[in-house]
Amino acid sequence: MAGPAVKTAGGWDARFDALAAGRPDLVLIAPLMLYILLLGLVPMVPREWVPWVIALRGVLPLVLVWRLRAFLPPWGRPHWPIAIVGGAVLAWGWVAGQTLFDDLGLGGRLPLMPGEKEIVDPRLVLGADKFFNTTWALRLLVAVITVPVVEEIFWRGFLLRALVDWNGFEKIPFGKFTWFSFLGTALLSTLQHPDNWAVSILCWMAFNLFFYWTRSLLCLVLMHGMTNLVLYFIVARVGDWGHW
Repeated sequence: MAGPAVKTAGGWDARFDALAAGRPDLVLIAPLMLYILLLGLVPMVPREWVPWVIALRGVLPLVLVWRLRAFLPPWGRPHWPIAIVGGAVLAWGWVAGQTLFDDLGLGGRLPLMPGEKEIVDPRLVLGADKFFNTTWALRLLVAVITVPVVEEIFWRGFLLRALVDWNGFEKIPFGKFTWFSFLGTALLSTLQHPDNWAVSILCWMAFNLFFYWTRSLLCLVLMHGMTNLVLYFIVARVGDWGHW
């Protein structure tokens, strides 16, 4: 996790590098927090601004990751066959699992979380025209490129290790297993997917297991991207907007 020597010159860049070098936790948390902040802007802007907000949500967190690249842990090998096959299988498992949990009565909103699960056909809100197609394409790109990067940096790069040793997580090697971190990250993932909470637990367990196996952050980024890609095409094919 050790980054390069901090610049001695003054200025914003030097202060930024000093903060990043001294707070490896913020390096891994900040991109996802920026993404979540931008996610909340969509309901606040006029309809015609939505594509621009989605584009910003996709680009700005990646710019931050690029700026922090010298302070990130090693990405590891891509393990393309594992990433592609594993991602496709997990996408199918997400849909099949959600269908099963719906049948079992466990497919609603996460218990104790306010509100109720509501599935709305986005074409009714955005209109089934070029505007919808543009929005769909942008959301697909963000889900396949940006989301895997910022989420895997946080969940597997930071939290999976932080729940082993919070104050010294950067010393925990990739692949270090404890039941507390394995189950804890899976359960906490429900806060990010409250309307798919049950299947989210299983999916996060699977992602964790693949990470223990490959010990590669890059492989998990690619696998996560493949999962989202296949999942979005399933959504488009069968019209299951619960995953939109």
